[in-house]
Amino acid sequence: MMPDFLKRVARPSGWRSLAAGTFVLANLMLLPAAAYSAVRLQQRLDSLSRPHVYLMRGFLNIFSLGMDQLATKIESHGIAASVYNHAMADEVVYSIAAKYRAGDHGPYILIGHSLGADAVMTMAQSLNTMGVPVALIIPFDGTDSYAAPQNVACVFNLTQRRFAYMRPGAGFQGLLRNIDLSGDTTIDHFTIDKSPSLQSYALNAVLEAAHLETCRPGESGPAVSGPRESPRKTASPVLRHGYAG
Repeated sequence: MMPDFLKRVARPSGWRSLAAGTFVLANLMLLPAAAYSAVRLQQRLDSLSRPHVYLMRGFLNIFSLGMDQLATKIESHGIAASVYNHAMADEVVYSIAAKYRAGDHGPYILIGHSLGADAVMTMAQSLNTMGVPVALIIPFDGTDSYAAPQNVACVFNLTQRRFAYMRPGAGFQGLLRNIDLSGDTTIDHFTIDKSPSLQSYALNAVLEAAHLETCRPGESGPAVSGPRESPRKTASPVLRHGYAG
């Protein structure tokens, strides 16, 4: 005679219970492997991601050599830094987007002087349409006012012109500082990018963003904040506070 437990399994409901139990057990066995695979995938993506700094020169490549000086300082800290003319903005944008889609999630940092300062703002807007986050933008004395798009975490605008203040654009939830240098008589439009104190300010901001200590894309913060003074050495120019907006 068939034992009672086999009779119960032989019933349709018994087979269904056995199949359900087997399915649950199989999935429980697969969970650790799936979780491990997810961890390995994230580790692989993290290993592909490196901070990148793109510095954009202004007119004719001859008035913005402070960008080259700053790039050298950034690279001395082991961070990739590339310098381009502002006319190469579109090519740089496509290069960044290609890196991002290949798994290199940066963080990406944009710095520019004069027309290069204008370029980094429009580059961020283009990257926004492509879904690429930007950690930090530092314009040195741009020639116009631009809206900071929602993909940007921080904008630290170094300017001598109130009409060139940057402003929060639609959806912007990052940190925006307009640092008014119009009262500093030791610098002008052609020397602002070469100022040791301003380069030091920019370098410190880059290092913090590159190591994800500040300006993390996707983290919300105040839309507009008042400027802070840059780190400075004795006899260095003092940053004058201007309104943020």
